[in-house]
Amino acid sequence: MLPSCVWRLVVAAGVPMGWGPGSDLHHAYYPGRESLVLIFVSVLQECLGLLSLGLVQRWGEELPRWIPWMGGRRVHPLVAVVPAAVGAIALTGITVLGASTWNEVNAANPDAPTGPALWIFNLSYVPLLLWGPLLGVLTVAYWRRRRLHG
Repeated sequence: MLPSCVWRLVVAAGVPMGWGPGSDLHHAYYPGRESLVLIFVSVLQECLGLLSLGLVQRWGEELPRWIPWMGGRRVHPLVAVVPAAVGAIALTGITVLGASTWNEVNAANPDAPTGPALWIFNLSYVPLLLWGPLLGVLTVAYWRRRRLHG
């Protein structure tokens, strides 16, 4: 997840990343107001990724005591499992669809990156293909652990 966020932040800073003038990702548009969208998406992506740590950390089973009015309470397993399972399915679908159609989109868009810029883009986004399936594995492990051990 981090490589794609770094790539987005580099684009938001106005560094040319191979997108042509007809693309919304052309460096002429950045930095500027449009940069806020890329920054927001990157922060949101990282927050959701960090939230999945709750499936393997103690705070995913019992809320930390410093949380007002709810600290110390146990987390019902379904409160974690349902959003995580939906997220795993959605992430897998979105990333597989995006990866399977990328060549068609790239071929149809003369302003898409080519050469080294395309390789950097692809290497930045390939790790996202693992996020959905790995979140699914974490979700199943969390459910089994909580079901067996309360």
